[in-house]
Amino acid sequence: MEVVKIENAIRIYKVGAVETQALRGVSLSIGNGEFTALVGPSGSGKTTLLQLIGCLDQPTSGSVWIDGKDVTRLNRNQRADMRRGHIGFIFQFFALIPTLTAYENVEMPLLLNGHSPRERRDRVMELLKAVDLVDRAKNRPDQLSGGQQQRVAIARALAPKPALILADEPTANLDTENGKQVMQIMEKLNKDTGVTFVFATHDPRVIQYAHRVVTLRDGRIIENNGDGK
Repeated sequence: MEVVKIENAIRIYKVGAVETQALRGVSLSIGNGEFTALVGPSGSGKTTLLQLIGCLDQPTSGSVWIDGKDVTRLNRNQRADMRRGHIGFIFQFFALIPTLTAYENVEMPLLLNGHSPRERRDRVMELLKAVDLVDRAKNRPDQLSGGQQQRVAIARALAPKPALILADEPTANLDTENGKQVMQIMEKLNKDTGVTFVFATHDPRVIQYAHRVVTLRDGRIIENNGDGK
């Protein structure tokens, strides 16, 4: 089953009279359970592509299907619902709420989706155990290392049981050992839960864990290697 399907996506940005074509007719399918890296140099289009998949942006032309829905036909509120219910995000700078504990950060998507206190508690503790942070549940982000913060972010992204996790440069602000741990955790969660992971990166440490590598250059896919499994 395809979780992501992109057909001839073109994305043009305009600043005054200047146009920049970030994507030039990209087509791509990503199946359920894949662990895929989007790679390429700065300006290749990988972050733009990730934003289209995440319903954070829309193509100038072409179509984007997520979990069987054509998201290019959705309005802003419907795209927000799609993000909340079907897509989890892991960011380069962690994006945790600084005044909340690790437990509360992971719990936040479940609160927004209306889960009961017992459901929230069970799910949060399950995920903190999966990322080996049960003993840090009551710590705020400023009491955690960078690697621990990213592991909290991974748990938060998985909390609402999305079909798809998107990670933008997930190891960029981590040292070698923490980057390795984060990638191993993501790979294990992919295997254990079957959720699809797509990450944009130029980091060789990340690329080596990918089961499929999609390489972009100048807004086009130039290589598509691996079976995603």
